[in-house]
Amino acid sequence: MKAEKSPIQSVMAWIRRQPPKVKAFLGVVTAMTLLVFLRVIVHEHDNLFIASEAVHAVGIAVLIYKLTKEKTCAGISLKTQELTALFLAVRLYCSFVMEFDLHTLLDSATLVTTLWVIYMIRFKLRPTYMEDKDNFAIYFVVIPCAVLSFFIHPSTRHHIINRISWAFCVYLEAVSVLPQLRVMQNTKIVEPFTAHYVFALGIARFLSCAHWILQVLDTRGRLLTALGSGLWPVMVLISEIVQTFILADFCYYYVQSSFFVSRLVWCKKLCENGMLELVEV
Repeated sequence: MKAEKSPIQSVMAWIRRQPPKVKAFLGVVTAMTLLVFLRVIVHEHDNLFIASEAVHAVGIAVLIYKLTKEKTCAGISLKTQELTALFLAVRLYCSFVMEFDLHTLLDSATLVTTLWVIYMIRFKLRPTYMEDKDNFAIYFVVIPCAVLSFFIHPSTRHHIINRISWAFCVYLEAVSVLPQLRVMQNTKIVEPFTAHYVFALGIARFLSCAHWILQVLDTRGRLLTALGSGLWPVMVLISEIVQTFILADFCYYYVQSSFFVSRLVWCKKLCENGMLELVEV
Protein backbone atom coordinates (compact mmCIF):
# COMPACT_ATOMS: atom_id res chain seq x y z
CA MET A 1 0.00 0.00 0.00
CA LYS A 2 1.14 3.50 -0.73
CA ALA A 3 1.85 5.95 2.04
CA GLU A 4 -0.65 8.76 2.21
CA LYS A 5 0.64 12.26 2.64
CA SER A 6 -0.41 14.21 5.70
CA PRO A 7 -1.99 17.67 5.15
CA ILE A 8 1.24 19.36 6.25
CA GLN A 9 3.33 17.31 3.83
CA SER A 10 0.89 18.10 1.02
CA VAL A 11 1.17 21.82 1.77
CA MET A 12 4.98 21.64 1.86
CA ALA A 13 5.00 19.80 -1.46
CA TRP A 14 2.74 22.47 -2.98
CA ILE A 15 4.99 25.26 -1.68
CA ARG A 16 8.07 23.59 -3.19
CA ARG A 17 6.44 23.74 -6.63
CA GLN A 18 5.77 27.47 -6.45
CA PRO A 19 7.99 30.10 -8.14
CA PRO A 20 10.31 32.26 -5.94
CA LYS A 21 7.97 35.28 -5.98
CA VAL A 22 5.07 33.22 -4.66
CA LYS A 23 7.31 31.72 -1.97
CA ALA A 24 8.42 35.21 -0.94
CA PHE A 25 4.81 36.38 -0.75
CA LEU A 26 3.84 33.36 1.33
CA GLY A 27 6.81 34.03 3.62
CA VAL A 28 5.71 37.62 4.21
CA VAL A 29 2.12 36.53 4.89
CA THR A 30 3.34 33.87 7.32
CA ALA A 31 5.55 36.39 9.14
CA MET A 32 2.69 38.88 9.45
CA THR A 33 0.38 36.14 10.73
CA LEU A 34 2.92 35.14 13.37
CA LEU A 35 3.32 38.79 14.40
CA VAL A 36 -0.42 39.11 14.92
CA PHE A 37 -0.41 35.85 16.88
CA LEU A 38 2.44 37.03 19.12
CA ARG A 39 0.74 40.37 19.70
CA VAL A 40 -2.38 38.58 20.91
CA ILE A 41 -0.76 36.02 23.22
CA VAL A 42 2.24 38.04 24.53
CA HIS A 43 1.12 41.03 26.56
CA GLU A 44 4.58 42.15 27.71
CA HIS A 45 6.58 42.44 24.50
CA ASP A 46 9.89 42.83 26.33
CA ASN A 47 9.53 39.10 27.00
CA LEU A 48 10.04 38.51 23.27
CA PHE A 49 13.51 40.02 23.48
CA ILE A 50 14.32 37.87 26.51
CA ALA A 51 12.97 34.84 24.65
CA SER A 52 15.20 35.75 21.69
CA GLU A 53 18.31 35.72 23.86
CA ALA A 54 17.18 32.50 25.54
CA VAL A 55 16.77 30.75 22.15
CA HIS A 56 20.22 32.02 21.14
CA ALA A 57 21.56 30.45 24.34
CA VAL A 58 19.87 27.16 23.41
CA GLY A 59 21.65 27.30 20.05
CA ILE A 60 24.99 27.78 21.79
CA ALA A 61 24.13 24.85 24.09
CA VAL A 62 23.63 22.66 21.00
CA LEU A 63 27.12 23.59 19.80
CA ILE A 64 28.57 22.83 23.22
CA TYR A 65 26.93 19.40 23.15
CA LYS A 66 28.39 18.73 19.70
CA LEU A 67 31.89 19.80 20.76
CA THR A 68 31.92 17.84 24.03
CA LYS A 69 30.15 14.66 22.95
CA GLU A 70 31.25 14.24 19.33
CA LYS A 71 34.72 15.78 19.76
CA THR A 72 34.52 17.54 16.41
CA CYS A 73 33.88 21.07 15.18
CA ALA A 74 33.30 20.06 11.56
CA GLY A 75 30.73 22.31 9.90
CA ILE A 76 31.04 25.12 12.47
CA SER A 77 32.26 28.53 11.33
CA LEU A 78 34.92 29.93 13.66
CA LYS A 79 34.48 33.32 12.01
CA THR A 80 30.78 33.49 12.88
CA GLN A 81 31.66 32.66 16.49
CA GLU A 82 34.32 35.40 16.52
CA LEU A 83 31.91 37.95 15.04
CA THR A 84 29.32 36.90 17.62
CA ALA A 85 31.84 37.36 20.43
CA LEU A 86 32.81 40.76 19.02
CA PHE A 87 29.31 42.21 18.87
CA LEU A 88 28.43 40.71 22.26
CA ALA A 89 31.53 42.26 23.83
CA VAL A 90 30.72 45.66 22.33
CA ARG A 91 27.09 45.38 23.41
CA LEU A 92 28.16 44.46 26.94
CA TYR A 93 30.40 47.52 27.05
CA CYS A 94 27.46 49.67 25.96
CA SER A 95 25.23 48.01 28.55
CA PHE A 96 27.64 48.74 31.39
CA VAL A 97 28.18 52.40 30.47
CA MET A 98 24.69 53.20 29.19
CA GLU A 99 22.02 50.86 30.57
CA PHE A 100 22.62 47.90 32.92
CA ASP A 101 19.66 45.48 33.04
CA LEU A 102 18.67 41.82 32.69
CA HIS A 103 19.86 41.76 29.10
CA THR A 104 23.36 42.54 30.34
CA LEU A 105 23.40 39.34 32.39
CA LEU A 106 22.03 37.26 29.51
CA ASP A 107 24.61 38.71 27.11
CA SER A 108 27.37 37.99 29.63
CA ALA A 109 26.41 34.32 29.80
CA THR A 110 26.17 34.07 26.02
CA LEU A 111 29.56 35.74 25.56
CA VAL A 112 31.25 33.36 28.00
CA THR A 113 29.86 30.29 26.22
CA THR A 114 30.74 31.73 22.80
CA LEU A 115 34.34 32.32 23.94
CA TRP A 116 34.44 28.71 25.15
CA VAL A 117 33.29 27.51 21.71
CA ILE A 118 36.03 29.64 20.09
CA TYR A 119 38.63 28.16 22.47
CA MET A 120 37.53 24.61 21.64
CA ILE A 121 37.68 25.22 17.88
CA ARG A 122 41.03 27.04 17.96
CA PHE A 123 42.90 24.74 20.33
CA LYS A 124 41.22 21.52 21.47
CA LEU A 125 39.52 20.46 18.23
CA ARG A 126 41.68 22.29 15.69
CA PRO A 127 42.35 19.16 13.51
CA THR A 128 38.60 18.84 12.78
CA TYR A 129 38.13 22.52 11.88
CA MET A 130 37.28 23.03 8.19
CA GLU A 131 39.46 26.10 7.73
CA ASP A 132 39.42 25.87 3.94
CA LYS A 133 35.60 25.94 3.94
CA ASP A 134 35.39 28.80 6.44
CA ASN A 135 36.72 31.27 3.85
CA PHE A 136 34.39 34.24 4.30
CA ALA A 137 36.47 37.44 4.58
CA ILE A 138 35.12 38.99 7.78
CA TYR A 139 36.56 42.42 6.97
CA PHE A 140 33.86 42.55 4.27
CA VAL A 141 31.32 42.96 7.08
CA VAL A 142 33.35 44.47 9.94
CA ILE A 143 34.64 47.47 7.97
CA PRO A 144 31.27 48.44 6.40
CA CYS A 145 29.58 48.10 9.81
CA ALA A 146 32.22 50.32 11.41
CA VAL A 147 31.89 52.96 8.68
CA LEU A 148 28.09 52.87 8.78
CA SER A 149 28.06 53.21 12.56
CA PHE A 150 30.31 56.28 12.31
CA PHE A 151 27.76 58.06 10.12
CA ILE A 152 24.47 56.61 11.43
CA HIS A 153 24.22 56.14 15.19
CA PRO A 154 21.92 57.13 18.09
CA SER A 155 21.48 60.83 18.79
CA THR A 156 21.15 60.39 22.54
CA ARG A 157 23.09 62.33 25.19
CA HIS A 158 25.66 59.58 25.68
CA HIS A 159 29.30 60.02 24.66
CA ILE A 160 29.89 59.80 20.90
CA ILE A 161 32.12 56.72 21.28
CA ASN A 162 29.38 54.88 23.16
CA ARG A 163 26.79 55.81 20.54
CA ILE A 164 29.00 54.65 17.67
CA SER A 165 29.76 51.41 19.54
CA TRP A 166 26.06 50.79 20.06
CA ALA A 167 25.36 51.22 16.35
CA PHE A 168 28.34 49.02 15.43
CA CYS A 169 27.11 46.04 17.47
CA VAL A 170 23.59 46.39 16.01
CA TYR A 171 24.90 46.35 12.43
CA LEU A 172 27.44 43.58 13.05
CA GLU A 173 24.88 41.30 14.69
CA ALA A 174 22.71 41.55 11.59
CA VAL A 175 25.38 39.97 9.36
CA SER A 176 27.36 37.84 11.82
CA VAL A 177 25.82 34.58 10.59
CA LEU A 178 27.03 35.02 6.98
CA PRO A 179 30.30 33.05 7.47
CA GLN A 180 28.33 30.11 8.89
CA LEU A 181 26.03 30.09 5.88
CA ARG A 182 29.10 30.21 3.62
CA VAL A 183 30.53 27.12 5.34
CA MET A 184 27.25 25.29 4.74
CA GLN A 185 27.29 26.40 1.12
CA ASN A 186 30.90 25.25 0.63
CA THR A 187 30.51 21.85 2.29
CA LYS A 188 27.20 21.08 0.52
CA ILE A 189 26.30 18.97 3.58
CA VAL A 190 24.73 20.48 6.70
CA GLU A 191 25.75 18.70 9.89
CA PRO A 192 22.63 18.14 12.08
CA PHE A 193 23.81 19.93 15.23
CA THR A 194 25.05 22.89 13.20
CA ALA A 195 21.68 23.01 11.44
CA HIS A 196 19.91 23.07 14.81
CA TYR A 197 22.18 25.93 15.90
CA VAL A 198 21.48 28.06 12.81
CA PHE A 199 17.75 27.32 13.07
CA ALA A 200 17.84 28.52 16.69
CA LEU A 201 19.52 31.72 15.49
CA GLY A 202 16.74 32.17 12.95
CA ILE A 203 14.04 31.80 15.61
CA ALA A 204 15.94 34.16 17.91
CA ARG A 205 16.21 36.80 15.18
CA PHE A 206 12.50 36.55 14.37
CA LEU A 207 11.56 37.01 18.03
CA SER A 208 13.89 40.00 18.33
CA CYS A 209 12.51 41.53 15.14
CA ALA A 210 8.95 40.91 16.36
CA HIS A 211 9.83 42.63 19.64
CA TRP A 212 10.90 45.82 17.89
CA ILE A 213 8.03 45.88 15.40
CA LEU A 214 5.37 45.28 18.07
CA GLN A 215 6.96 47.88 20.34
CA VAL A 216 6.75 50.44 17.54
CA LEU A 217 3.11 49.55 16.88
CA ASP A 218 2.16 49.66 20.56
CA THR A 219 3.78 53.07 21.07
CA ARG A 220 2.36 54.33 17.76
CA GLY A 221 5.83 55.23 16.58
CA ARG A 222 6.93 56.97 19.77
CA LEU A 223 9.61 54.31 20.31
CA LEU A 224 11.34 55.46 17.15
CA THR A 225 11.52 58.97 18.56
CA ALA A 226 12.85 57.63 21.86
CA LEU A 227 15.67 55.84 20.01
CA GLY A 228 16.82 59.15 18.57
CA SER A 229 16.41 61.27 15.48
CA GLY A 230 17.61 60.94 11.91
CA LEU A 231 18.13 57.59 10.19
CA TRP A 232 19.14 55.63 13.30
CA PRO A 233 15.65 54.42 14.38
CA VAL A 234 14.94 53.20 10.86
CA MET A 235 18.34 51.47 10.66
CA VAL A 236 17.61 49.55 13.87
CA LEU A 237 14.49 48.08 12.32
CA ILE A 238 16.20 47.46 8.99
CA SER A 239 19.05 45.61 10.73
CA GLU A 240 16.59 43.34 12.52
CA ILE A 241 14.64 42.65 9.33
CA VAL A 242 17.81 42.03 7.28
CA GLN A 243 19.10 39.43 9.72
CA THR A 244 15.70 37.76 9.88
CA PHE A 245 15.54 37.48 6.09
CA ILE A 246 19.13 36.22 5.88
CA LEU A 247 18.13 33.28 8.06
CA ALA A 248 14.57 32.87 6.77
CA ASP A 249 15.56 30.86 3.69
CA PHE A 250 17.64 28.45 5.77
CA CYS A 251 14.84 28.03 8.31
CA TYR A 252 12.39 27.22 5.50
CA TYR A 253 14.62 24.44 4.14
CA TYR A 254 15.37 23.25 7.68
CA VAL A 255 11.65 22.74 8.37
CA GLN A 256 11.18 21.22 4.93
CA SER A 257 14.00 18.71 5.46
CA SER A 258 12.71 17.89 8.95
CA PHE A 259 9.36 16.86 7.50
CA PHE A 260 11.17 14.87 4.80
CA VAL A 261 13.33 13.01 7.33
CA SER A 262 10.30 12.33 9.55
CA ARG A 263 8.45 10.90 6.57
CA LEU A 264 11.41 8.66 5.65
CA VAL A 265 11.55 7.28 9.19
CA TRP A 266 7.78 6.68 9.16
CA CYS A 267 7.95 4.93 5.77
CA LYS A 268 10.87 2.78 6.94
CA LYS A 269 8.86 1.58 9.92
CA LEU A 270 5.89 0.74 7.70
CA CYS A 271 8.14 -1.17 5.32
CA GLU A 272 9.65 -3.15 8.18
CA ASN A 273 6.13 -4.07 9.31
CA GLY A 274 5.09 -5.07 5.80
CA MET A 275 2.45 -2.31 5.68
CA LEU A 276 3.98 -0.25 2.86
CA GLU A 277 4.89 -1.14 -0.68
CA LEU A 278 7.81 0.83 -2.06
CA VAL A 279 7.02 2.27 -5.49
CA GLU A 280 9.73 3.44 -7.86
CA VAL A 281 9.13 7.01 -8.96
